[in-house]
Amino acid sequence: MSDAIDLTAETGARSSPSAPSPAPPRPSWRTAVESLRGAGDWFLQQREASVLLVAIGLMLYFYSRQEIFFEQSNLVNIAQATGPTAIVAVGIVLLLINGEIDLSAGVVAALVPFLFYFAVTDYAIPVIPALILSLVIAAGFGFVNGFVVTYFRVPSFVATLGSFFAIRGIMLIISDAYPQPIPEEAKGSVQSWLGQGKWSSLIWALIIVAIFHVVLTQTRWGLHTVSVGGNLVGATEAGIKAHRIKIGNFMIASTLGGFAGLLEAFRINTIDPNIGGGTGLIFFAIAAAVIGGTALAGGSGTVIGALLGALVLAELQNGFNLIGYNQNTIFLITGIAILVSMIANQYLSRLRRAGRT
Repeated sequence: MSDAIDLTAETGARSSPSAPSPAPPRPSWRTAVESLRGAGDWFLQQREASVLLVAIGLMLYFYSRQEIFFEQSNLVNIAQATGPTAIVAVGIVLLLINGEIDLSAGVVAALVPFLFYFAVTDYAIPVIPALILSLVIAAGFGFVNGFVVTYFRVPSFVATLGSFFAIRGIMLIISDAYPQPIPEEAKGSVQSWLGQGKWSSLIWALIIVAIFHVVLTQTRWGLHTVSVGGNLVGATEAGIKAHRIKIGNFMIASTLGGFAGLLEAFRINTIDPNIGGGTGLIFFAIAAAVIGGTALAGGSGTVIGALLGALVLAELQNGFNLIGYNQNTIFLITGIAILVSMIANQYLSRLRRAGRT
């Protein structure tokens, strides 16, 4: 009896279906291709992807036309053109995310070096306190802009256009529209620390971009900035002090404008009323922010993209100069580049939203 049971058990064991065999290993090349495809999809989802590709493409194009494009002296020229624009563009990005704009940051860049000069030469204030004081005054202009916009509900375009002319008038009055030398007290270590080196302005731009990238993406201030720009009513109902955020970003933008002006003054060893190309600095900064992927409607933006946008503008200016185009043609090309980048950013934004749904 037991033998029969054993035989039945053994027969059942033999007749049971065998365990499925393991699947053959996937070819390594297919895994690599899928990994690359995933990395490519991730890269294209990044807001900075398109402008980075444009910057690389312009480098290769201009190098194919003029091999001196990658020579050190020319790269220094590009870096010196990129740095101040990128610094001002960081502040513009914060304001554009808020749904605001500041047209006066460029003339603050021209005024602040004169404030520093007269603080040192006429009032005998030591160099470091004079630098701090001039930047505090720059922040004060930003506070006034933000206060007028938030409490009097004046559109930021109109408010900062008014301050643009007012600050420019102050600068021309106190300077008599005449350049001044860097004070002797500021020469040496302070000047070399701020702007005399070949790469100083770009290094400062990279530091500032890194700091504000962290602020925008990793801190409460950045979260509130995006929230206020994306949904002002919702952010206010959630307890975010929208007025404080906007005023603070106006102050940041104005301070960064003043700092960019100081860097340029120390670099060229002259305090000039037309520093940064006069009114051109602010428009290049706005263009850099837009080219870099910051939405004019508010709610989204990237300071890394603004840095890349400033690089693209510097490459366009420098590259077409090397090829032999005159300045009038370069203005036309820059305008077309801004329009094309706006269209591309709108298209890519729709693709990103579609990819998330």
